[in-house]
Amino acid sequence: MSGLGRSALVVGVSLMATACGKKGALIYPDMLVPAAPSAVSARQSGSAVKLSFILPDKDRAGRPVRDLAGLKISRKTAEAEQKNVCRSCMADYSLFRTLYLDHLKPNTQRFGNLVMSLDGDVSVGNSYSYSIVPFTADGVDGAPSTTAAVRVVMPLPAPLLKIESHPTEVRLQMSSQSATVGNLLGYNLYRWSAAVPKPYFPLNREVLKNAEYVDVGLERGVRYRYSARALYTLPSGDIVESTESNEVEGVLADDEE
Repeated sequence: MSGLGRSALVVGVSLMATACGKKGALIYPDMLVPAAPSAVSARQSGSAVKLSFILPDKDRAGRPVRDLAGLKISRKTAEAEQKNVCRSCMADYSLFRTLYLDHLKPNTQRFGNLVMSLDGDVSVGNSYSYSIVPFTADGVDGAPSTTAAVRVVMPLPAPLLKIESHPTEVRLQMSSQSATVGNLLGYNLYRWSAAVPKPYFPLNREVLKNAEYVDVGLERGVRYRYSARALYTLPSGDIVESTESNEVEGVLADDEE
């Protein structure tokens, strides 16, 4: 190749590189779909399974998602006698529930980007695995989540709950009942009022190790209802939430003179 030809080639390559630089990196269509839901977990709660996850706020390319419409939850059931179950074999999953974010069903609640959905169609001894796929308003599926699995055991006994109302606070006392399996880890406490439904998300952010809880910052004149569930660690290492305690009601007492 002549010197003139080599010079022309170098100039051409430089122009191509410059032009490509102005356009930016190429984003493939499969990267423009919603990213997978995160923090997916499945935990037994009483006789049901509580599935929780965080909604994606970006697509697979890292750009904000603005048209997320809902999620498809798929489930796989493994009977108690089944061995060597493959949780990642998606061919064994079937569509269990479709959630539309603008019209959630009564068995599903949302707290910001956190979603909790209750599966009551489970049987003791069986294992259940879940996978979640988000979809857009145009019906385009996003990336599937990691799977979460739980083996259902006999529901563990509910704690007992007592309440005392004071002028500036409400005090709650929880006491656990003996369980045939598992070690007591602590408690989850739930609070609601007439204006809101009973929540799936507990009042406490961390497991309550202390059997007494003092609830402050309450509105005067509002009647609050409470229930509790004990948390047990099973020999398998799984954490199970017990059946629900009795419900109690409290309202801030009148100021003491």
